[in-house]
Amino acid sequence: MIFLIDHNIEGQALMLFGSLTTGGWLDILPIRFVSFDEVELPIDSNDRMVWRFAQEKQMVLLTANRSMKGEDSLEQVIREENLPISLPVVTLGNVDRIVEREYREQCVDSLIEIVFYIDNYLGVGRLFIP
Repeated sequence: MIFLIDHNIEGQALMLFGSLTTGGWLDILPIRFVSFDEVELPIDSNDRMVWRFAQEKQMVLLTANRSMKGEDSLEQVIREENLPISLPVVTLGNVDRIVEREYREQCVDSLIEIVFYIDNYLGVGRLFIP
């Protein structure tokens, strides 16, 4: 499973990835985190472009605060383009709390569940974790 990390949460994603590593999850699950830079996606891409890119490349978008207003907002894009086979967008419920070990571990648990049971999450649109 490849998670496309929104450009504004790269630091928080590193903490999540560290917890995945420490917990031994990367030894049993093929999880990768990739940045916009790694996939050559401009950081000023609108939500529609980001969502479409993630879907085309079979990546789960991990984000914190994509826009909820406007014709290219993430919410609008999901309403218009989400299909029963679309991968979910995973949104950190409180990005500022990732520094808290317990909260971070709850987020990791949610990510692991999503990876294990991805078929159950296809077409749901957006998931808030933990």
